[in-house]
Amino acid sequence: MKQSSLLLSLTGLAALFMASCSSGGKDPKAGGPPAGPQNYPVVQINEFNTTLESDYPAMLEGQQNVDIRPRIDGFIEKIYVDEGATVKQGQPLFAINAPQYQQEVRTAEAAIRSAEAEVNAAQLQYNKTKPLVEKDIISKFDLENAALTLTSKKANLAQAKAALVNAKVNLGYTVVNSPVNGVIGTIPYKVGALVSSTSQQPLTTVSSISKVYAYFSLNEKQLLQIARNTKGRTLEDKIKQIPNVTLVLADGSVYAEKGKIETISGQINAQTGASSLRATFPNPNGLLRSGSSASIRIPQFVENALLVPQKSTTDIQGKKFVYLVNDTAGVKTTNVEIMELTKGNYFVVTKGLKNGDKIVLEGFASLKDGDKIKPQVKPADSVFAEAKNK
Repeated sequence: MKQSSLLLSLTGLAALFMASCSSGGKDPKAGGPPAGPQNYPVVQINEFNTTLESDYPAMLEGQQNVDIRPRIDGFIEKIYVDEGATVKQGQPLFAINAPQYQQEVRTAEAAIRSAEAEVNAAQLQYNKTKPLVEKDIISKFDLENAALTLTSKKANLAQAKAALVNAKVNLGYTVVNSPVNGVIGTIPYKVGALVSSTSQQPLTTVSSISKVYAYFSLNEKQLLQIARNTKGRTLEDKIKQIPNVTLVLADGSVYAEKGKIETISGQINAQTGASSLRATFPNPNGLLRSGSSASIRIPQFVENALLVPQKSTTDIQGKKFVYLVNDTAGVKTTNVEIMELTKGNYFVVTKGLKNGDKIVLEGFASLKDGDKIKPQVKPADSVFAEAKNK
């Protein structure tokens, strides 16, 4: 009995082994390779117009940054403003104690009174001599001599008046006024400090910030890309056609006012390979300050763009590839060329795909050329919703 049971057990095991061999070992539950094509998400690539945005580090400078320096030597007597204050053109900033210039004014005024007296005396002498010459009592030489003396005294008076004007100008320099509307910078000197026109540091800096310049750089490739995608015959024409740019502040917020790129340097720096550009932003509320850092965001409109999700590409030896799906649901790795600028999480394809092509959306790590798949087509509107909403 036991022997017959053992024979039945061995016969059953042999049957199971033969069944396993006949199935080729492809039972998924047994850990073998899957049978038949597998499901993969697929999306159709369509053309549509879009706007690309790129950010570049920028440094802000006021429209004018004027160093305030004394024109005379003296001690700071008063400081009328504080750091960060907004000032108007002509507003007093500093008073410099320089008594020598007051003395020069008084000396010049005294010299004028003396010169006026001499002119009056010379005029009297000329008036006295003239009738005597007319009556031939004295010679014409005496009249000419009196006339020359009068002219000399008048010249001395004019010189004295000029000296007074110069003295008053120097005295006016004892009060330092703001040459422009703007904002006061740091004030390194305090009351009592000795300053002069040769002092190493200025008294302060006044920044005119009604408009603010944002300076940034683009490399040669970026410049060429903008030039090709911007209408216009000359560089000046292309600059005018560049759309308004956005300023992203240091905290990541977007500045409310739009700016305009106005200048592009005529030369590319041989060391950095970049060219300097300047954008101008209005600053009615004074939020932007000279010396601040920010980023310039440049929009670039692209017609009939072919976008692919970045997750749908793979890198092989520095090149981008996608899995193109043909009409028979077969896949093939296809090399694509893309723009340097991206649209969020999407690449802009310039070569390798055409309108209407279908690609594997994601999860293609185990795919190879020639494999068959079961395409699960995803709506393009949902796949590219993020790109179309920006």
